[in-house]
Amino acid sequence: MSERKVVSVLLDELEQLAPMGYSVGLHIRFATPMVYKSSYPARWVEHYNLHSYYLRDPLVFWGIGVEGTTRWSSIPLPDPFGVLKKAAAHGLSYGAVSSYGPITSRSIVGVARADREFTDDELETLRELTIQLHVAAKPPSDLSKAQIEALKCVADGDRHSAAAEKLGITESAFKARLQSARTRLEARTTSEAIRKAREYRLL
Repeated sequence: MSERKVVSVLLDELEQLAPMGYSVGLHIRFATPMVYKSSYPARWVEHYNLHSYYLRDPLVFWGIGVEGTTRWSSIPLPDPFGVLKKAAAHGLSYGAVSSYGPITSRSIVGVARADREFTDDELETLRELTIQLHVAAKPPSDLSKAQIEALKCVADGDRHSAAAEKLGITESAFKARLQSARTRLEARTTSEAIRKAREYRLL
């Protein structure tokens, strides 16, 4: 099963756990997640983004600072901008958050409901799904110098023959480098491989 399919299946499971939606930020690097998905109510998402609450959200601060799983109500951090109170006004009255992975590539998953606190068993399910999502979406740690050179040539607009001549290799060898880069990045096309390499800050 492809990485994308695995993540999709896990998100379906997460949706079953969270009646009022979820927010998933996977492999957060330099304050930006490699993968971001949210199924929270559209009005809340719009309000949250409009006011840049991600810079003020105690759930985000907790997730970056602590690796674990807890209910929103158990987080001891102050909420001077009333983010959680405003979330409750949009139906996200109860929630839980789970954080996993090294600080250099942290994944944070939040879930919400309107009727009650999440149970201990549900927290455990959230923890397991967070770990599985983190692992499933793990970016490659690196590309070879040859793979990076080949992708850069295409990204710069070089045709295969010109790129091969620039690198001093045959066109078939150049195509082989592109193929190996696509395989490493689990990309179907060279354009997708270039996009992923940029997202992973490998290019």
